[in-house]
Amino acid sequence: MNDLWPYRDLLLQLVRREVVVRYRHSLLGIGWALLQPLGLMLLFTFVFTQAVSVGAIDRLGVPYPLFVYVGVLPWTLFASGLTGCVTSLSSHRDMVTKVYFPQQILPLAAIASSCFDFLVASLVLIGLAVFYQIQGAWTFPLQPVLFLLPIVLGIQLLLMVGLGLWLALANLWYRDVKYLFAVGIQMWMFLTNVLYPLPENGSGLMRLLTAANPMVPIISAGRAILIEGRAPAAQGLLISAAAATMLTWSGWALYRAMEGRFAERV
Repeated sequence: MNDLWPYRDLLLQLVRREVVVRYRHSLLGIGWALLQPLGLMLLFTFVFTQAVSVGAIDRLGVPYPLFVYVGVLPWTLFASGLTGCVTSLSSHRDMVTKVYFPQQILPLAAIASSCFDFLVASLVLIGLAVFYQIQGAWTFPLQPVLFLLPIVLGIQLLLMVGLGLWLALANLWYRDVKYLFAVGIQMWMFLTNVLYPLPENGSGLMRLLTAANPMVPIISAGRAILIEGRAPAAQGLLISAAAATMLTWSGWALYRAMEGRFAERV
């Protein structure tokens, strides 16, 4: 990764361009970064608290909008970052074919630009926490475990880098990947504990899918720290961290081995 340091200015410029182009001619500007997770939270709050009755949600012991937003916020970062990664190589033909630079910069820029939206959308989480604190429906757990939150976020970002490298490379060779990913990321959300707590005594298939899903312990850890004020389960996070490290290391190595062939595939 030392290869990236001389190109840090290029990475910053790419991130800046991604953010500026995204909101330049939009009416709401960066307000769209708030609208997506906020809209999902409002939609599913209505569905699961008004339209249907779900026992597990009724027994949460925490306001459902707060519960779901703590899941939606990291998931939106995850989905939007990877969506940008998928086409990050194939959509920069001129750069890939005419300029030498570490090609890993392109998916990294997509992930970094999605972090800007994440920071903006975090303002809603702060507002929800203040609202429910004043209302008396929930008490913010000001505990030392809050210092673990950057570690959880770091594991998620590392996972995004690993998956993003592989997705961008796969889409460069097979353009079907972006269409498969668009469907797959929606299915993935419903197999993750974003909108509701996963059943502890589910079917064997459900337990298998949960165990193989690296985002489950990440979102669970965020809720444990922010909502309950306790340390998250270490085993799940360690498995996610190991998977993220393996994906990133293997993806990085593959880029270095195959970057000479990128121009012919763009």
